[in-house]
Amino acid sequence: MQLLWQEYREANPNGYRYSRDCELYQRWRKKQDVVMRQQHTPGEKAFIDWAGATFPIHDRHSNTVRQASLFVAVLGASSYTDAELTRDQQMESWIRAHENAFAFWGGVPALTVPDNTKTGVTKACRYDPDVNPTYQNFAVHYGFGGAGQTVPAT
Repeated sequence: MQLLWQEYREANPNGYRYSRDCELYQRWRKKQDVVMRQQHTPGEKAFIDWAGATFPIHDRHSNTVRQASLFVAVLGASSYTDAELTRDQQMESWIRAHENAFAFWGGVPALTVPDNTKTGVTKACRYDPDVNPTYQNFAVHYGFGGAGQTVPAT
């Protein structure tokens, strides 16, 4: 803020003092809608994760209740969404849910972007996560990049 104000004062020697400039800036900032707009190319990215808490599934025949996880996959450009309940959050469910999403969409995105879920990522990192080897092999098989990483052409 101070550097911007100094540049402003160089161009406007009789302009606002620093405290007034800060006050006006804060007033302006409160009126701004803070939204990050992202441009997505069709077919480029699918955002994938387990959604929140588990859901109770009631078996009316045995009166038992088990918990199910919600898998959600969303295409970036269209927000076309696939969601399904799975038995658990294990690798087999993760892979099967991906296959079902690809079938639902009728294709495979160039990249999947999981939200650092423990199923797909062994070590979380914003810029260079370690992808689970099973998930990486799955990505190579289907020809997409997993966890934001590119897959070498084979």
